[in-house]
Amino acid sequence: VHRSYSNERGATKIEDNERLEFLGDAALELAISDIMFHEFPNYTEGELSKLRSLIVNERQLSKLAEDLELGKAILLGKGEELTGGRTKPSVLADCMEAVLAAVYLDGGYQKLKEVVERLFGNIFMGSRSPLEFLNRDFKTRLQEFTQNEYKETPTYELEKETGPDHDKTFYVSVLVGDKKVGYGVGKSKKAAEQKAAEEALEVLQKEKDAQ
Repeated sequence: VHRSYSNERGATKIEDNERLEFLGDAALELAISDIMFHEFPNYTEGELSKLRSLIVNERQLSKLAEDLELGKAILLGKGEELTGGRTKPSVLADCMEAVLAAVYLDGGYQKLKEVVERLFGNIFMGSRSPLEFLNRDFKTRLQEFTQNEYKETPTYELEKETGPDHDKTFYVSVLVGDKKVGYGVGKSKKAAEQKAAEEALEVLQKEKDAQ
């Protein structure tokens, strides 16, 4: 139940998902932290924190919600429906958190942990390095982010290259519209573009979170 639907009910107003979203967010962080702590004993605190931030975010949760077709089940207000609420990443991610809270309330922590392990199994199983798995393509992730948020496709500019032919270093910037949002250096043009995309993702995500 989205808040927009609840607000439109007037005197017959029903409770929306926001309290469940609050609980689901906290429960998911705990379950993910618990799993990572035991699965990756050689990871430092910093690596664990980075991995968790790459897993517990709007993009990952909205993708899971899409895979489960949760958008079809959301009760939306008329205005939210007209603006495409069923496919908004923020709405889908919130819905996923509410579902996880419901699992926790109905089945307890152990059941929640089992569900989380199944949902995120592609990260925790069969991957020698989950950080590498999640970081494998920053350019794709940046393009998805900018298209969702700004309806723009990022462009990459080679600013310069230095060194002899057998040992070049490439310097690349990435722009969204006319704004430079990231800069990367690498031993190949592709590597420099990935670094630039990684920096851009961090910058743009911080800007979004601060709004």
